[in-house]
Amino acid sequence: MWMVFTVIISSGLTFGLLKLSEGRFDGDGQDPFIKLKSTYQILESGYYKNIDQDKLVEGAIKGMVESLEDPYSVYMDVEEAKSFNENISSSFEGIGAEVQESDGSIMIVSPIKGSPAEEVGLKPRDIIMKVDGESVEGLSVNEAVLKIRGEKGSKVKLIVNRKGVGELTFTITRDTIPLETVYFEVIENNVGKIQITKFSESTTKELEKAITELQAKKVSGFIIDLRQNPGGLMNRAIEMVELFVPKGENILLVENNNGAREVYKSEKEPIVKEPVTVLIDGGTASAGEIMAAALQQSAGATLVGEKTFGKGTIQTAQQFNDHSSVKFTTAKWLTPDGSWIHEKGIEPQVKAELPDYAHLTYMNPESILKLGDASEEVNNAKKMLKALGYENIPDEAYFDEQTEKAVKDFQTTHKLTVNGQITGETTIKLMQQLQQKVQENDTQLEKAISVLKEKNKK
Repeated sequence: MWMVFTVIISSGLTFGLLKLSEGRFDGDGQDPFIKLKSTYQILESGYYKNIDQDKLVEGAIKGMVESLEDPYSVYMDVEEAKSFNENISSSFEGIGAEVQESDGSIMIVSPIKGSPAEEVGLKPRDIIMKVDGESVEGLSVNEAVLKIRGEKGSKVKLIVNRKGVGELTFTITRDTIPLETVYFEVIENNVGKIQITKFSESTTKELEKAITELQAKKVSGFIIDLRQNPGGLMNRAIEMVELFVPKGENILLVENNNGAREVYKSEKEPIVKEPVTVLIDGGTASAGEIMAAALQQSAGATLVGEKTFGKGTIQTAQQFNDHSSVKFTTAKWLTPDGSWIHEKGIEPQVKAELPDYAHLTYMNPESILKLGDASEEVNNAKKMLKALGYENIPDEAYFDEQTEKAVKDFQTTHKLTVNGQITGETTIKLMQQLQQKVQENDTQLEKAISVLKEKNKK
C-alpha cells in the first residue's frame, strides 16, 4: 500500500508541475509556421539552460524532412553534405558501399567494385546493426556514413543482419575508393565486356572511351555489366543511354507530384550498332535500373541475371549558404513503356544465378576455428574448402580430423603456417581463393555470352 501511495503521489506531483507550466498560442490561423516560431520563442525565453540556436534550427529542419517518411529525403549538415558530394564527384576514404535507409534501418544497396566492402563479402540488403559497437538505430543515412567512413588504413567493425543467415561481424580496413567507374576488356568470342560500377560525373566519358577502344578491336557485341551498381546521377544515365538508343526513342518518363509526365527521348544517333546484352542483379539500382530498362525496351538489349533492387524515385539536392543541404524526392521515374519499378525491381528476360558457393558468408579473420569446434562458421568454412576442391570432408558443422587435414593441405599449397586452424592469413587466403573461383566461374556472364552469341546468328 505504501508503494502504491508513493507512485500516486509522485505521479500527481509531476502532473501538477506540468499543469502549472501550461500555456497556449493560438496564432492567426493563416501562417502554418506560427506554431513552429512560437515553440522556438518558448524555448528561447523559458528553457532552463542556454540554447544553441543553430542546433535548435537544424533539429527542426531534420524533423521536418524526417516526417516525410521517405528514406531518400534527408537534411545534411555541412560535414554530411561534404561526404555526399565526395561520393558523387571525387574519391573518398571509407569502405566503399552505397547505403540507404529502409524501414528505419541502414541497408547496404551495393558494395563498390574492388572496395574493402566487396572484398570482405558485404552484400546488397545487408542491414547494418552496429558500427564499432555502437547501434545505428535511429540514425540518418548520412549520420551512419560518417561513422563508417574514416582514414585509409584504419579499421571499422560492422555487425550486419543478413536475411536467412542472421548476424555477421565484419572487420574492414578502410581504403581510398577510386574515381574510376568503368572497366572494360575483350573476352571470349571477341565480345566487349564493359562493367559500370556507378554513375558519377566522369562516367559518360569513361564509357565513351571504353566503347571506342573496343570498337577499334572489332568486337562482335557488348555485354554491359550493371551488377552491384547502386546508381548515381540521372543526367549521366541519360547521356550514357543515348550511346545505345536510336534517336527519338524513349529513355524514361518522369512523373511529378501532380501526375504530369515529361518524356525523355534520345536526342542523338547511337554510336553502338552491335548487339547488346545487359547483366543485372539485386544490387542494380536507381540509375542502373534506368539504363537497364532503356537498353531493353528502346534498344533491343537482353537482360540477363537476377531481379534488380527497385528504386524508382528521383532526388534533388539543394545547398544552403553554409554548405549544408537538403536532398529530397522530387518525382517518380518510369521505364520507357510507362512502368514504375519502385520496390518491385526489373525482372531479367533470361534468369541466371551464380553458383551456390558465391553466396557463402564472410568469415572473420580474427576468429579461430580448430579441431573439435562445432558451429555454423565451421560449416561455412567446410563449404568453402569443398568449393575449392577439398572433397573428402563430411557434411556437418563439426571440425573433424578430415577437415583439419584439408586445412593443412590448403596451408601447404599456399605457403602458409601449417597448423590446421582457420584464422588470420588462412581465413583471408581462403576467401580470396573462393572469390577468384567465383570470378572464373561467372555463370551469369557465361549465360550473357551465350545470349549474345545467339543474337549474332540472327
